[in-house]
Amino acid sequence: MFKGFYTVATGMVSQQRKTEIITNNMANANTPGFKSDQSTIRSFPDMLLSAKGKTNIPTENKLSIPQINQIGSINTGVYLQETLANFTQGSIYGTSQKTDVALINGAMPTDEQSGQVGTIFFRLQHPNGGEAYTRNGNFTLDGEGYLVNGQGLYVLSAEGERIHLQNDEFNFTQEGNILVNDELVASLGVSFSANPDTLVKQDNGLYRTIDGTNLPSAIGQEGVSFSMKQSYLEGSNVDSAQSMTDLLTAYRAFEANQKVLQAYDKSMDKAVNEIGRV
Repeated sequence: MFKGFYTVATGMVSQQRKTEIITNNMANANTPGFKSDQSTIRSFPDMLLSAKGKTNIPTENKLSIPQINQIGSINTGVYLQETLANFTQGSIYGTSQKTDVALINGAMPTDEQSGQVGTIFFRLQHPNGGEAYTRNGNFTLDGEGYLVNGQGLYVLSAEGERIHLQNDEFNFTQEGNILVNDELVASLGVSFSANPDTLVKQDNGLYRTIDGTNLPSAIGQEGVSFSMKQSYLEGSNVDSAQSMTDLLTAYRAFEANQKVLQAYDKSMDKAVNEIGRV
C-alpha cells in the first residue's frame, strides 16, 4: 500500500515539473532567440519481490527447508530525467532597429557520437569571466558606445574584443562585418557548438559551457555556414499550439495520479478505522 503512495507521488512530482517547463516555454513565446525546453520522463528500475518461507518435510524430526517464492516485479515510480533545449531555427521577422541582427543557420554538421546537429551563437563577454552565448540579436549601444545585449553584456568580435561604435550609423553585411562609411571596423563573433546539449542554460537565454571554456569560432569552421540580416530578429521556436496540447496532457496525467492517491488514502482510512476495530 505504501509503495503505491510513493509511486503515485513520483508521478505527480514529475508532471508538475513538466508543467513548469511547458509554461516557461509559453511565457517566452515572444522572446527573441528563445529555445524551448524539452523534458524526458523515465521510470525507476523495477523491483523483484520475493517471499521467504519454508517447506515442511513429513519426517519424525519435522524437518523444514527454507524456500523463496517469487511474487513478481513492482514499479517504483518515475522521475524527470533531464531537460534539453530544442535548438531548431526560429522564425525571422523584421524590426526598425539598425542594431538588431538575426543569425541564420546554413549548413550544420552532425556530431558522430551523439547524432546531434550543431548550432551557432553570438559571442558575449560574461561578467564572471569567459564567454556566454546567445541567439538573441537584440543589441544596442551603451553610454560609452559599446555594442551590448539586453542585459548589458558586451558583444564580442571575431577576435574576442569588445565592439565600439560612435553611433548607429553602421551596416551589417551577411557575413557579419560591421561597416561604417563602407569601411570595415569589426566583425561580429560567432561560435560553433558541435553538441549543444552539453551547454548549460542560464537566465535571459544565455548559454555557457560546463567547464567554462570558450567554444571555437564558427568562422572558417569546416561544414559550417551561416548568414546575418540587419534590422531582423530570430523569434522563439516555441510551438504555442503544441505546447498547449502538452500542457493539457500533463494536467490530465497529474489529475489521474491525484485520483489514484485519493483512492489509496480512502483504502488506508478504512484499514485503520474500520478493519482495525475488528
